[in-house]
Amino acid sequence: MNPSVTQKERILSLDIIRGLALFGILFINVGAYQVIIEGGPMPDYSGINGVIDSLIDIFIEKKFFSIFSFLFGVGFYIFASRAEARGDKPKRRFARRLVALLIIGIIHIFLFWGSILAIYAVIGFLLLPFYSAKISTICKWLFTIITLHILAILGQLYMPTNSIMATILGLLGNDAIAIFIMFLSGFLVAKAGWVGHIGAHIQQIKWLLLVTGPFFIGFSLWIWFASQADDQQLQSIIGLGVVPTTYFYLACLFTILENRQIEKIFQPIGRVGQMAFTNYLAQSFIGMAIISIMGLEVVSPSDIVVIASIIFIIQIIFSMIWFKFFSIGPFEKLWRYMTYGKKIVKKQS
Repeated sequence: MNPSVTQKERILSLDIIRGLALFGILFINVGAYQVIIEGGPMPDYSGINGVIDSLIDIFIEKKFFSIFSFLFGVGFYIFASRAEARGDKPKRRFARRLVALLIIGIIHIFLFWGSILAIYAVIGFLLLPFYSAKISTICKWLFTIITLHILAILGQLYMPTNSIMATILGLLGNDAIAIFIMFLSGFLVAKAGWVGHIGAHIQQIKWLLLVTGPFFIGFSLWIWFASQADDQQLQSIIGLGVVPTTYFYLACLFTILENRQIEKIFQPIGRVGQMAFTNYLAQSFIGMAIISIMGLEVVSPSDIVVIASIIFIIQIIFSMIWFKFFSIGPFEKLWRYMTYGKKIVKKQS
């Protein structure tokens, strides 16, 4: 989400990946639009629904939020570096941007309890000290945090723990740490100059694919068997595979989108990603409306596939029409106004 970037400055591959991330997030959020009441009807997880649920666990659960988080980190560097180039104070300006996101996120929580925006804003403040750091320093921090995060999840899986140790492992193995890892990963990649110059780093990306590919396959099989066995540790197993799987997805997507013909085919999805903030907020409203129209008391995994697909098709069509008349999404414009103020917005437009 980077609404201060002009049409000419945009990197289409980032918008496409951001749009695909929004589609993946739908498969997680749609089920949460209808709150399950204790003692009430429960979703059907038998037959094809059980298979779909397992496939969502394998390929989507926590991964697409992580891709979205990576892009947030990329957006932070792009935003801050361009602010600095204009003679602005990048850290202060981004802090104001985060405060604006926090306010909008808090309001959104009252409408959809699963909103991630306020959490993003709070965790985003942890990126500020890294803006002036050297790439080597960021790499060391990132490696250390990933190591601690993975060890914490392994500890939760295999170590007998007392209450104090369980609390420590719970904090280090928390999804919030995974979000920050991906924030910092995106920031590092952008600062290292990879974004917009993927072709120049294709050998490193292929190496990343070779390293993370076996992890992706291994964790996919592990999650499948754990889900079939109703393993109580399923969420921890999914969490353990988030970092390597997300890196694998990103390496695949950046490599594929180096092909200009493929990039052009996916351009409509890029329009969704171009106003990701607006579309993320709109998803909850569209989803709840569709569930209400369908008269669903609970949402099964097969319902999720149908509803998520309908929402995303609506957003592709809406986004393509919107950008025929406007250069920026409505909530992106609001966020920019809250970030810069009226005078600066006029100066940039």
